Amino acid sequence: MTCIVVDDEPLARQGMEMNISNIGNLHLLDSFSNAMAANDFLRKKQVDLMFLDINMPELSGLDFLKSLRDAPLVIFTTAYPQYALESYELDAIDYLVKPIRMERFLKAVNKAENHLKLLEQGAKNNQIERFEEDFVYIKADRKYFKIYFKDILYIEGLKDYVIIYTIDNKIITPMNVKTIGAQLPEAIFARVSKSYIVNTLHITSFDNEFVYIQKNEIPLGQSFKEEFLKHYIDGKIVKR
Repeated sequence: MTCIVVDDEPLARQGMEMNISNIGNLHLLDSFSNAMAANDFLRKKQVDLMFLDINMPELSGLDFLKSLRDAPLVIFTTAYPQYALESYELDAIDYLVKPIRMERFLKAVNKAENHLKLLEQGAKNNQIERFEEDFVYIKADRKYFKIYFKDILYIEGLKDYVIIYTIDNKIITPMNVKTIGAQLPEAIFARVSKSYIVNTLHITSFDNEFVYIQKNEIPLGQSFKEEFLKHYIDGKIVKR
């Protein structure tokens, strides 16, 4: 994967460059001290992954990502954990808090690589064929998959695609989160953030920031939290 680093702190950039040099499947194209320089580079070069600091002068990492029309995959790197939930609202792949441990860095890179592979797969004529009462047919890899709603754990939005995570598989297909959410049964599915829909039947636990399904930590967005807690917790999950 090609990547760039955007961070206003020289020592932080050096640390990221050292981490990247230890990962064989990462190729560092360049490093930048500010968002404007990175923006000029992105207009000219194809980049798979961007390591992006949040608290930078002139233009923050969050605002920079909001400004991009065709952004690469993004892993935020910051010393401020309070920005985590907002970063997930922007479809960030991961959120690393400085100082960054190597094992945590590797986990984030592997996640980005898996998402990139799914995006490449999704470009190969994957599509939802039709919705039925209890299941959906999806064409992927020249096969037709019959996916029962009860077997879907959660759905993640990624650029112009959604990744459907089932008990034993994950399939990507062109569609945005809002569109697929409108066609899923409201009795068991809840949208919990801009990028995630969860199957309430599989929720293991939850708190004010995350919904947990098996070992997966799914961010609970501020603009969706009240409706989720009121409608799905009080009305369905607790009383079912």
